[in-house]
Amino acid sequence: MKKIINTLKNIWSIDELRNRIIFTLTLLLIYRVGCHVVIPGINPNDLNNNAGQSGLLGLFNMFAGGAFNKASIFALGIMPYISASIAMQLAQIAIPQLQKLSKEDSGRKKINLYTRYLTVGVTLFQAIGYITYLRSQNGAAIMNDNFMWMVSTVIVLTTGTLFVMWLGEKITDKGIGNGTSLIISAGIIARLPHALVQEFEAKTQAAGGGLLIFLIEIALMVIIIMAIILLIQGVRRIPLNYARRIVGNASATNMTGARDFIPIKVNGAGVMPIIFAQAMLFIPSTIIGFSNSETAQGFVKHLTNPGSLWYNIIYAILVIAFTYLYTALIFNPNQMAEDLKRNNGFVPGIKPGTDTADYIGAIMDRITLPGAIFLALIGILPGIAGQLKITSGFASFYGGTSMLIMVGVILDTLQQIESQLLMRHYDGLMESGRITGRQSVPASI
Repeated sequence: MKKIINTLKNIWSIDELRNRIIFTLTLLLIYRVGCHVVIPGINPNDLNNNAGQSGLLGLFNMFAGGAFNKASIFALGIMPYISASIAMQLAQIAIPQLQKLSKEDSGRKKINLYTRYLTVGVTLFQAIGYITYLRSQNGAAIMNDNFMWMVSTVIVLTTGTLFVMWLGEKITDKGIGNGTSLIISAGIIARLPHALVQEFEAKTQAAGGGLLIFLIEIALMVIIIMAIILLIQGVRRIPLNYARRIVGNASATNMTGARDFIPIKVNGAGVMPIIFAQAMLFIPSTIIGFSNSETAQGFVKHLTNPGSLWYNIIYAILVIAFTYLYTALIFNPNQMAEDLKRNNGFVPGIKPGTDTADYIGAIMDRITLPGAIFLALIGILPGIAGQLKITSGFASFYGGTSMLIMVGVILDTLQQIESQLLMRHYDGLMESGRITGRQSVPASI
């Protein structure tokens, strides 16, 4: 306890770090307040709060911090920006001109500008879809449904998304942590107190199992969080050597070399495979929803029920497949080997060039399999928790997208705070070692 108090004092005593934390918390507070501001022309008392709780809409609602169901001005949240960012990231792999731009400072600024333009387009498209959703699920809440209301709502939703994007960029520039990730995490964490209270009330009822069962559930959630931390922090370090060079005068005989390593993450794809798998499971149910076939409708029930055996099997297979796919898209062994060769770096015992690329690729394939299996297990845990009579809100924190994002962002933010402390010769946040929430490739690569 004394260590925690001293650490907090050290954090507060650093003016820059204190100002960054206050700035971040202020912008997050603004975002959370905006999530409760309803779109003009909608009566919040007539909203159907039970709609959009599952499937892809439930995923949108989670990313928007509950603003999706509340018909807030931030209903679309940061999702259009994330979609545009992913599209631009994939475009850089497919289009050589964009890939070349991404290696230059001025080029990266252009790509960021293109991403903002694409965000506007995606937001306009999603805003129209959201209006259609409001009309189908909350038609009674719309006080004056006409063309002008639709136009004004599209403008409000687009402006809200761009404002949230601006908040995220400002947090990244002048605050602490990654702004976009913190905004998503703020919405997820805001759901946790209500989920805890709901689960406590359910367990303290006559047939709920009592306080002991509730405490066991909390202990299991802590164990799952520890396992997720291991998944996020797990890396395979490939040793590197750099050719020796002369230091000082040409006549000097002192030679120096450098040793480094490439940290290959066990879960290099992050949370994206789970998001893609959930989206893919939603597509068949949407298509089959237009069919009157009883067999097709029965199949849909399996795909929309997280407790179904077929749902969990298909979901796990999709997560593993998308883990390999996304890792292959963002991880380029050939480019890494080329950069190493250009900077006079090499893996001990491996020839530079093609052999190095094959060696790095083989290691990546080997460690991706256990990472993908573990990620699939984390993804299906909320469905298993729901089958064990845990309330749906609390079960979502037993793994899945919510917990992976929340744990990863917290580790990343704490790592940045610790870096600020160590830069000013203070102790870190932990006595046993440094927090390694983020693993970065050496600058030379």
